[in-house]
Amino acid sequence: MAKIIVIGSSNTDMVIQSDRLPAPGETVLGGTFFMNPGGKGANQAVAASRLGGDTYFIAKVGKDVFGESAIQQFALEGIHGQFISQDEKQPSGMALINVDTQGENCITVASGANARLMAQDIEAATSLFQKGNWLLLQLEIPLETVIFSVEKAHQAGLSVVLNPAPACALPETLYAHIDIISPNETETEFLTGIRPLDETSLALACDYFLSRGVKRVVITRGSKGAYWQTQSAFGHVPAQHVLAVDSTAAGDCFNGALVVALSEGMNFEQAIAFACKAAALSVTQLGAQASMPTREQL
Repeated sequence: MAKIIVIGSSNTDMVIQSDRLPAPGETVLGGTFFMNPGGKGANQAVAASRLGGDTYFIAKVGKDVFGESAIQQFALEGIHGQFISQDEKQPSGMALINVDTQGENCITVASGANARLMAQDIEAATSLFQKGNWLLLQLEIPLETVIFSVEKAHQAGLSVVLNPAPACALPETLYAHIDIISPNETETEFLTGIRPLDETSLALACDYFLSRGVKRVVITRGSKGAYWQTQSAFGHVPAQHVLAVDSTAAGDCFNGALVVALSEGMNFEQAIAFACKAAALSVTQLGAQASMPTREQL
């Protein structure tokens, strides 16, 4: 079985669901509160593991009750967590999430220990790179750590998937080491300066990445599905129509599912269709990791 390595963030999500999202300076009463494990890296690792991927997670949490709970939960999910470390100085990452009845959300993150996942932590885990097949990363950890990880994985011959979320400026040299980049529409516009509104602008945005050395691009479009492009082909995969309850971590579910499908030998379009189906199922449930579907549910 192909090995999937996920490097990224682990947070605890504090979630309030209410009729609508508050405007700046406004208090909205009548919400329902719950707490759920989250963080883009952890979400993607859980998604990959639940869908059958042999998943390894490299992360940093605090030496606190939230960090201990996260480590225990990863073990229960079947994730290999021997390279999850605990920071003595910073608390575990936290996210405050508001969700409305339409499934839309707004999120504020305190990175905590995630911001202290450094190159030396990755260096200590590079023995995994000799055994792995796929590396999946996001941008909720220091950019320097992402760059170091991508370069190490590229040297080791891993296929690298970068989900550039939350979006930040990336060095041009990074793109040539990325096999697949998977931004959403907002992240695409931030990185390329092109708003992906139609097939023409989607193609132009993909060309931006491909011309810089990325081998394959998939732009996720929420309820509109996903657009993909390579140097020789392109296509659109529609989203399944579902009743959305909470869109939190739908993108994370997509990316975890995408890597699982590719690791099993599906072609790019088949893998995207598989990932779209998993992501659609995830938005029908509340929470981040709690909403990740199993293979049986697909």
